[in-house]
Amino acid sequence: MPEMEGISDIRICGIDPMRPPRVRKEPYIDLYFQLTHQAPVRWCEDFNQLMLKSKIKARIDPSAGLIIETWVQNMNQIEAALSALKRAIHACNDQFIARFHAEAAAALKAGATLNDEGEQGRLNRIIKNLHYED
Repeated sequence: MPEMEGISDIRICGIDPMRPPRVRKEPYIDLYFQLTHQAPVRWCEDFNQLMLKSKIKARIDPSAGLIIETWVQNMNQIEAALSALKRAIHACNDQFIARFHAEAAAALKAGATLNDEGEQGRLNRIIKNLHYED
C-alpha cells in the first residue's frame, strides 16, 4: 500500500534555490520548481506519465521527488507553465488518493488489512505466528 500521509499537501512552494532561472542566449529558460515536501516514487511516476500528454514538458526525478524540471521559450510563458503544473499536481494528487482508496478497499475485500504489506506487514505476520507455548 502506498504512503498516503501528506499527498493532498503536495504543491509547488517556489523555485529551487540551488538552480534559479537564468536568461541565456538559447531560446529557452530552464525552471526548477520545488515541492512542499518529497513526493512518493509512485506519485512521481504518475506525474511524469501525466506530463507526457501535456503541452508543458516537465518531469520529476522519482528517486528525489522534490523538484519539477521544465522549460519555457520566453519569460511570457512562465506564469502559464506554472498554472499548468499546478493543475497537473492537483490532478496527480487526486489520482493518487483515489488509487490508494481503491487498493485499500480491494485489500479489505480480500481479507487483508491496511498494514499487511511492506515492513509493517512482515512484522505483523511474525508477531501473529509467534508460539508462546513450549
